This record gives sequence, C-alpha cells and structure tokens, in this order.
Amino acid sequence: MRFAFTDEQEQFRSALRRFLEDKSPTTEVRRLMETEDGCDRDVWRQLSGELGLTAIHIPESYGGQGFGIVELGIALEEMGRALLCAPYFASTVLAATAILNAGTEDEKRALLPDIAAGETVATLAIAEENGLWNADGVAATATPSNGNFRIDGTKSFVLDGHTADRIVVAARAPGSSGDDGLSLFIVAADAKGLTRTPLQTLDPTRKLARLEFKSVPAELMGEAGGAAGPIARTLDIAAIALANEMVGGAEKLRESAMDYAGMRMQFGRPIASFQSMKHKAADMLVDVELAKTAAYYAAEAADENDPELPALASLAKARASEAYMQMAIHTIQIHGGIGFTWDNDTHLWFKRAKSSEVFLGDPAYHRELMMQRWNV
Repeated sequence: MRFAFTDEQEQFRSALRRFLEDKSPTTEVRRLMETEDGCDRDVWRQLSGELGLTAIHIPESYGGQGFGIVELGIALEEMGRALLCAPYFASTVLAATAILNAGTEDEKRALLPDIAAGETVATLAIAEENGLWNADGVAATATPSNGNFRIDGTKSFVLDGHTADRIVVAARAPGSSGDDGLSLFIVAADAKGLTRTPLQTLDPTRKLARLEFKSVPAELMGEAGGAAGPIARTLDIAAIALANEMVGGAEKLRESAMDYAGMRMQFGRPIASFQSMKHKAADMLVDVELAKTAAYYAAEAADENDPELPALASLAKARASEAYMQMAIHTIQIHGGIGFTWDNDTHLWFKRAKSSEVFLGDPAYHRELMMQRWNV
C-alpha cells in the first residue's frame, strides 16, 4: 500500500481547499444551517458541474470520474475541514455506493448518471428508531404487490431524507430476520404514503429526517433477499468516508487551537509558551495524525479490496470519532470562556464532531465490530 499522496492528489486537495474556503466560510455555514434544505444550490451546481465531485468514485461507464475511495476521502477531508453544508455525503457516499454495490448493470446505468451529474440527490435509509446500523436493526417490511413491492415501517436518522429526490431503502421480507430476506429498494420522494419529517438535531449543519412508510410503492434493486452483503460493504465504505471527513474537521480545530494559543496572553506571555500547553499541543498532534493514518490506510484498503477492509473501516471510524471529539474539547478549553460562546465558531465543529461520533455507529460499537471481524 502507498503511504503518501501523489502530486496529482495533493494538487486536487489544494484546488478543493481554495474552492471551499471561498464558498464555505463560517458566515455561510451559519446561514445555511438555519435553512430547511441546508444547501446552496448554486454552490452544489459548481461542486458537481465544474469540479465533478459528485461523480468522483463512480465509474466512467456510469457517468462518473472513475477515481477511488482515496480521492473520495480527500474530498471529504476538505469538506469536513470547511463544514460544507450540502447533501454530498447522503447522495455521493451513501446512495451512490449502495447502488454500485447492490444494483444490476441496467439499474446502475439508469440511476447513477444523474447522481454523478448532481442533478438527482439521493440518500440511503437503513437505521430505524432502534438506532442500529446493521441488518439486525432493519424491521421495515417489503411486501410483493402487482409485480413490485410496498414498504411499511419507519426509518430514522436519514441524512437529507426530507429533501432527497430518491431514497434507497433497506427492508425485509415479512417474517425474516438477520441477513435473511433483506433487500434494497428505490423509492421516489413523492411516493404515495411516504411522510418525511425533518428532525431537530444537535448539529444543524447536517440535516436528518424521519421517514414513515405506509404501503409505499417501491422498486426492487438488485437481487431479492440478497442485500445483506452489499449493505455491509456500503456501510464500511461510508465509515471510511466519514473517518476522512472527521480528520479534516479535527485538523481544522487543532490549527485553530494552536493559532489562538499563540495569541492569548497570560502573565505577559503567550500561553503557547507554557510547558503544560506544549504537552497538550503534542498530544493533540499525535491524536490527529493517528486518526489520519487509520483513515488513509482504510481508504487505500478499500481501493485494493483488502480482505481486512471491514475491520479497518471500523478501526478508522472509532479512532477518528475519538480524535475529533478530543480536538473539539481541547479547542474549547484553550479558547477559555470565549470558546463556549455562540459568537466563537468552535461550537460549529464541536457539534459536527458529536453528531459524527454517533452517526453510522459510535466508537464502542465499532471497536466491538472490529474485534469480531478480526476474530480476536
């Protein structure tokens, strides 16, 4: 495996950072997080049309750019650094990856080009009110009806679920359990019987919704009853993508804390010169770098189809979650009293750190999963 980015990847990172610094300053983040959509459509069109980011890991045969998870991770790291408010994770990471893993060739050719172009925003609905991100947590049922299916049940914590144009839904055959009878379905946003309700969340920069299905018409995607494997693969890729996004936010917080420590004066000298502050700065650097290593290694493992990918995905998610939260806590402490105020921007990353910590499963869940996958 590679342990350094190529010149082209670094150039891509630099160009994307400049774009996001211009389009996603904290003033814009604060404006968008108060809106229902949580997205600037002009920026979304630039992001998808000019930069092609919505197509980054989708193969060229389906209208994509044909890059890998490493490049997707770079994009997400920069978006996490800038707290970009957009349905990128829902559409490009979750929905597109699920379609790639579960769809037939015809379904991929029908669904992916519009997602790659940014013309269709899609999302993935797996978790329910039990909060489980695995097959055991899926209770929604799909019943055959006139050659298609009808879904009944409730999905919660659906990223951008109230604004997405298409929803990829995990549901099971009535009476089945575990991995058996699990399938993925495509549901239109305006489908009869579907109720979409935005959720009040700690982190307003990341919109979540609750979806209620009452005999909602749905189209089967892929093989009936064969979705357990594709769902597991999709969630592993999503965990890696989220880990990369989190290390971007963690690095931004670390830089913010160090900058402020160099400015904040106590006893006539910057607090950065105190021995205790130097120790904290060293610990923060180590935490972020270890999280980066885990996230980058997992992304490379995904591109190389490493058999240890599932365990590495859980390791990256757990490590990045803990590092991000620690950076948020330390940054607030270093800022002192001002760090707790609304006017200071630190709380924006703190809330994203907390929401990301539990999204797709918290660190304890992923550490247990990692142990199971490595058969330790």
